[in-house]
Amino acid sequence: MIPRNKVKWDMYYVYILKSVKINKFYTGVTDNLKRRINEHNSGNFDFTSWSGPYKLIWYCAFTNKEKAYKFEIYLKSSSGFAFRNKRLI
Repeated sequence: MIPRNKVKWDMYYVYILKSVKINKFYTGVTDNLKRRINEHNSGNFDFTSWSGPYKLIWYCAFTNKEKAYKFEIYLKSSSGFAFRNKRLI
């Protein structure tokens, strides 16, 4: 049995980026936030390659992968847009 203080927690991050170039937002999920932002800013993703650079606006850490993805889906919904604009950015 692993001692409690030796347990490794896998974290999943829901994040919101803002394009400096076109003033639009991008929402995503990752298990490595620094790497993912660098990937977006280096143009490694088709969806974000033309609109970078990006600035991190907001993020939230989850210990449950499924909950992180469900929250990302919510933020991409119409009520999630309203919540994001009123409470997160």
